[in-house]
Amino acid sequence: MIDILNKIKDIQAEGCVTLIMNTHRTAPDNDRDPITLKNLLKEAEVGLLKEFDKRKAGAIFDHLKVAAEKIDHSYNKESLLVFANENIKDFVRLPIAVQDRVIIDNNFATRDIIRALHEQENFYVLVLSRKNARLIEAFNNKLVKEFETDAFPFENDTHYSTDKHQLSTNKGTDNQYEEFFNRVDKEFQTASGSRKLPLVVATEERNFQHFKKISDNPGQIIGRINPGHEDEKAEKITADAWKVVHSNVEEQNARRIAELKQAVDQGTFLSDFNDIWRAVNEGRGETLFVRRGLFQPAVIKGDSIELSDEESKREKGVIDDIIDEIIERNIAKGGDTVFVDDDDLSAFNGIGLQTRY
Repeated sequence: MIDILNKIKDIQAEGCVTLIMNTHRTAPDNDRDPITLKNLLKEAEVGLLKEFDKRKAGAIFDHLKVAAEKIDHSYNKESLLVFANENIKDFVRLPIAVQDRVIIDNNFATRDIIRALHEQENFYVLVLSRKNARLIEAFNNKLVKEFETDAFPFENDTHYSTDKHQLSTNKGTDNQYEEFFNRVDKEFQTASGSRKLPLVVATEERNFQHFKKISDNPGQIIGRINPGHEDEKAEKITADAWKVVHSNVEEQNARRIAELKQAVDQGTFLSDFNDIWRAVNEGRGETLFVRRGLFQPAVIKGDSIELSDEESKREKGVIDDIIDEIIERNIAKGGDTVFVDDDDLSAFNGIGLQTRY
């Protein structure tokens, strides 16, 4: 997701087409996905011919078709985005639900990629016992992979005791296990590299406390689960760990909403579209709060915007979604974006900006 976002986010050119559609991971539901894509392609072709001459429209549409023909729907996730202009033909699969639509603009629609990056969560699970360690990478409640490298699975072949009396009473034995956990942590830090994702440890409470004590990066650890047994299937471990991660995400969102309310109280919060537009262009935007599923066509006139209705979005000069433009400009100026539920922005227009000053 990051790679394609970096590839397209700064492109400014006439005739940037973005096809956005929900898809399905499994058969027979994903048998319908090529039909949905075909319908969106037809809608895009009609829209291109309305906005551009036949040559330009044809060149862009040809690129759309080339990108679409590369898609193997048996690998679909929850949604699919296809991008094309006279120079670009690409697509990306996302693990979030979207609103099916076609956008023809002077840049590509990236808000759903940004939303996926903000709302979804990659994380690690370290399955840890006093005998061995396994490392898993997950995305939401889905297994990405279990590491099979020179380091993982990691066997304790030197620091291990089977004496039950020692296990419960001998501090020296605990130190031995902490040495093993320290070696595991070092291998984990190497395996994770620069991707300092949240870590859930699947282990008993005593081991968990020892591991946190010796970890080089304890702030990365967000919680613990009890594994059923050391050989538990990675899919089951992932599903259990996701409950911890999801709870952590909800807590983070609650903190962001508290920031929103504090900004309102302090007078550093804007909810008028024009005020927000001017603030982000001036680099005053700190955090942009957007209601999930909110889209707004508009026309930019000078340093102001005029909102349009849905029926007008195919008219020349109308931007399909001004919110996408606001998100991109705010990020470019160093701000961030939080997508929230309806109730959290019910007193505003579905959008609000916390300013730096």
